[in-house]
Amino acid sequence: MEQTNLSVRVNKNDKTEFENFCNAVGMNVSVAVNMFIKAVLRERKLPFDVSYDPIYSEESMKRLRSSIANLDAGNKITKTIEELEEMENE
Repeated sequence: MEQTNLSVRVNKNDKTEFENFCNAVGMNVSVAVNMFIKAVLRERKLPFDVSYDPIYSEESMKRLRSSIANLDAGNKITKTIEELEEMENE
């Protein structure tokens, strides 16, 4: 079987941690990447779930930044559990 090279860019710390993990389980990075590729080709899918968490949407992040700015400015609203439950039932 003819071999070829695959070059990928990764964060330096991630690479080091990945190399350490591979060494700890008795393999090198090349073996681990080949295992990943074989799993993808065999299963015809990524061997893990890829999903989107809407909590990180731009709208959510905008609201979060706004809330942080309000807190930093000393603007905060305090509610009791009972008040929050009433709001939920409205």
